[in-house]
Amino acid sequence: MADWTDKLPEAAKSYFHGQRLDEVECIISDLPGIARGKAVPASKFAKQSYFHLPDSIFYQTITGGWGEAAGDDGFIEKDMILKPDFSTTSAAPWTGDWTLQVIHDAYDRDDNPIPYSPRNVLKRVVQLYHDKGWKPVVAPEMEFFLVAPNVDPAQGIKPMMGRSGRPAAARQAYSMTAVDEFGPVIDDIYDFAEHQGFEIDGITQEGGAGQLEINLRHGSPVKLADEVFYFKRLIREAALRHNCFATFMAKPIEEEPGSAMHIHHSIIDIETGQNIFSGPQGGETDAFYHFIAGLQNHLPAGLAVMAPYVNSYRRYVKDHAAPINLEWARDNRTTGIRVPLSGPEARRVENRIAGMDCNPYLGIALSLACGYLGLVQQERPRRQFYGDAYEGEGDIPQVMGEALDLFDEATALHDVLGPEFARVYGIVKRAEYEEFLQVISPWEREHLLMNV
Repeated sequence: MADWTDKLPEAAKSYFHGQRLDEVECIISDLPGIARGKAVPASKFAKQSYFHLPDSIFYQTITGGWGEAAGDDGFIEKDMILKPDFSTTSAAPWTGDWTLQVIHDAYDRDDNPIPYSPRNVLKRVVQLYHDKGWKPVVAPEMEFFLVAPNVDPAQGIKPMMGRSGRPAAARQAYSMTAVDEFGPVIDDIYDFAEHQGFEIDGITQEGGAGQLEINLRHGSPVKLADEVFYFKRLIREAALRHNCFATFMAKPIEEEPGSAMHIHHSIIDIETGQNIFSGPQGGETDAFYHFIAGLQNHLPAGLAVMAPYVNSYRRYVKDHAAPINLEWARDNRTTGIRVPLSGPEARRVENRIAGMDCNPYLGIALSLACGYLGLVQQERPRRQFYGDAYEGEGDIPQVMGEALDLFDEATALHDVLGPEFARVYGIVKRAEYEEFLQVISPWEREHLLMNV
């Protein structure tokens, strides 16, 4: 036990200091971002250096079905070797005993990374940056709703009851009173995050009824993706303690804004430690413009990764706090690509397209992949946009089927993300989309049943 606990982050050591550790959850993210794995007694975990799961967990759709994503040797469910990354060890403070979580990486029997494991996809993209002498830095923003319990999918989702006994109010962005309505849930979020060693940069009320945003401090893409992966579970558990649900759906409530995972990017020159988006005199560099151009040119083909479900496309609505195009501008939240106000050392590019329903590893990997293509191909962006971008035309896919068609043809993105990942992802998402098309909606019954 002493051997492996010596490798743990300080927050994990502090959590069970003086206590008997009961259990370790060995987890890995599947394509949707669901934690899969095994819970084992701590004494058993101390004796194992890996465990097995079938690679079929990456072929599974969000509904529990299967995409026919087998290779040439057929669908035989090979065992993967799951190895712990002890730097990710974190408390699970909502459990009834002393439990830790550890994120694992997936390898095949020849010790090669499984190419369609989301964490491996992000690691691949980050390594491409490192090979060029660059270190990408990201800062995600997480939007989500706290809603009333919904156990009947036929019923619409409603805002949760606040501390005052009234439903959460909409159109109260940045209101401290609105934040106070969720005080007990937020207190648990802070407590859980502290136990897990996560630093929250701030919590604000967003424009939707019961919609909150959590900002995380910038850092390594893999580390930040790990934190978002953990945070989704943490927030859900905090909400359940207070008789409400936390949802990361892109558009859970009609007529309300959707939830995004805005991603801020900057790139550091590994040799000099300088932000490559800023020159010696503080001006914007060619690399800055190349990165923006990469987002503009390649995000449409990668949207199926950042907007992975049919519900995702309901978020891209004019004047509902979500972009409808890939214009870029400085300090303009109507554009899909925003350059926030900052000094030269903190110059960064914000991607406002990604939905909060995307897998954080894949969403960040896709965004970085687009910027990478812009950098290495020295692409040029469109002119900076001025004004209200909602007055323009949309230039991103409006439905899942169109986005999947573009992704299937995006060979340049496939080469960055990994061709085998792109193959498996496309097949699984196509299976989900075709399953959705078999569902008859209430709108169709209401307006077509007796009128057509």
